[in-house]
Parts: sequence; structure tokens; C-alpha cells
Amino acid sequence: MAASGLTHLNARGEAHIVDIADKPVTRRRAVAQARITAQADTVIAIMGGALKKGDALAIARIAGIMAAKKTAELIPLCHAIALTRVEVDIVAETATTIVVRASAETLAQTGVEMEALIAASTAALTLYDMAKAIDRAMTITDLCVLEKSGGKSGDFVRAP
Repeated sequence: MAASGLTHLNARGEAHIVDIADKPVTRRRAVAQARITAQADTVIAIMGGALKKGDALAIARIAGIMAAKKTAELIPLCHAIALTRVEVDIVAETATTIVVRASAETLAQTGVEMEALIAASTAALTLYDMAKAIDRAMTITDLCVLEKSGGKSGDFVRAP
């Protein structure tokens, strides 16, 4: 680990992938979310399957799952890990808000927070793409890790 305490920097301050060879394999899980704010009619169209492009919810779920599997290709210093499970849930939180929640699980030497974040953000971006013809003012916010478990650093649950 670098003097800075950042594990992705070596002693010379250069970026590198962290050596996880000596870390034990443990069950790891992370949950992330993104929130989409849109016009009420847009939320109804998305949630009701009334978009001209098709079933936005199904397409967004698949996009999130596919993206989670490609995390190491998108984030330069992430390890490629075998995911044992990825789920993407999409719910209308209010008349003008949709919440995308993604969970990722693995048995590995490193965590899956990035995979959950990539899944949630990609699913939200897919919903935007599917509905932008009717509402270009949609906003994607609040991308965050809600919880994680497993590994040396222990469990984390975001305070409400």
C-alpha cells in the first residue's frame, strides 16, 4: 500500500491493480441504487410498459445485468470477478420518481460494490434512453452503495 493509504497507488504514487492473491475467498454482496426523477406521465409510461421502444423495465434489467458482468472492462483498476448473482429491481417510489436498485453477489477475494453501482447506473441510463423521446428533462441522481457485506473491511449499511 502506498504511503497515501490508497490501495490503487504503489509506493511511487503510480496507479496499479491491487494484489488480492493472499486474500481469502469470501461470500460478498453489495446493493446500490440510482434514482430517476421524471414527469408523472413519463413514470406511468415506463412503469406501465407504454413506451414505443418496448418494455423499458425488462430492457433496463437486462442492461444492468450485462453491465455488471463487464465492470472490469469499464473501470480500469477493477478485478474481473465471477458473479454468482445480479438482480436489478425497478420501482416507482413516487408519482415522479423511479428507484433502480441493483444487487451483486460473488464468492471471491474482492468486493462487488462497483458491479452493483455499474448495474444500477446502467439500468437507470437505459430507462432514460427508452423514455427520452417523451421527457428529455429526466434526471438521474443519488447513485450510491446502500449496503455491502463480506471481506476484511466488514459490513456497511448506509444510514437512512
